[in-house]
Amino acid sequence: MKLILNLLGVVLLIVAAVYFLIPADQLPAFFPGHEAGVTHVHTKHGIVAGVAGLVLLGAGMWMGRR
Repeated sequence: MKLILNLLGVVLLIVAAVYFLIPADQLPAFFPGHEAGVTHVHTKHGIVAGVAGLVLLGAGMWMGRR
């Protein structure tokens, strides 16, 4: 369980970085928020993915202490 939480946390942190660094029209088509012709970044998507990733990493560390 600890490994799964840590892996999901890292994946979500990578997704958050993608949302912060890549404009909406260059996002992969399977990402929510992909819009053709839109040049702004999806900050809210990035914040949510980053917070969820940090929560999962924290839960993974907490489970490792038990």
